[in-house]
Amino acid sequence: MYAFEFDRPTTLDAAVAALGQEEAQALAGGQTLIPALKQRLASPARLVSLTGIEELKGVRTTADGVLCIGAATPHAVVAAEAAATYPALADLAGHIGDPAVRNRGTIGGSLANNDPSACYPAAVLASDATIRTHTREITAGDYFDGMFATALEEGEIITEIRFPVPRQAAYVKFVQPASRFALVGVFVARFADGARVAVTGAAEEGVFRWGDAEEVLSADFRPEAVSELTVAAEGMIGDLHGSPYYRAHLVRVLTGRAVAGAS
Repeated sequence: MYAFEFDRPTTLDAAVAALGQEEAQALAGGQTLIPALKQRLASPARLVSLTGIEELKGVRTTADGVLCIGAATPHAVVAAEAAATYPALADLAGHIGDPAVRNRGTIGGSLANNDPSACYPAAVLASDATIRTHTREITAGDYFDGMFATALEEGEIITEIRFPVPRQAAYVKFVQPASRFALVGVFVARFADGARVAVTGAAEEGVFRWGDAEEVLSADFRPEAVSELTVAAEGMIGDLHGSPYYRAHLVRVLTGRAVAGAS
């Protein structure tokens, strides 16, 4: 580690002001940033912790049934407090990492980092969620911009994520046992106007929607509907844990399992 300034503001306005200083970086749960600091992969002069801002925490449901989650809400809280409204999302949150990660990591931090194997991006994209920041609203389709890249501008702070709740949904992931990230993860959500399928962990571009599966599942929401579909291996991640062809195969298999488990 190295020397840096540390701020822990208690209001959003104070956090915005602190991030306006030279070489400042936001710190949410720290599950990605702290290891990066230790390995000197990041070296901001100032860290601005968001964990002291109460307005960024909590889970609530609006009168029209939209689930709203504060960006600084830990995964464990999402798992507990979203279960009654959005069981599939709560189940996803309850299986991120290990207990230490779930009690420190936050949904906003995960989305700001946009790891290509993170779980939340699949839920956000499949749910057609809206990411609120201190300056604007960004739809899920416009937010993700490739591996570790998002539409966020420098100093922009995620404040809340708003999830429309589908009629049925499920998330299934094939776990990479060392990291607990998804080797491949698939979130399926069925709404009144059709099905949405989002895949994480598989592609070099990061999270993406599988359009062919959405088309057939919108007409016939059964596991058998995707059994004959294929996913191109081109553009899939290939590493010591799995080839592009293996990941492409997993996308179809896990999609079928998600449909079978959707409730």
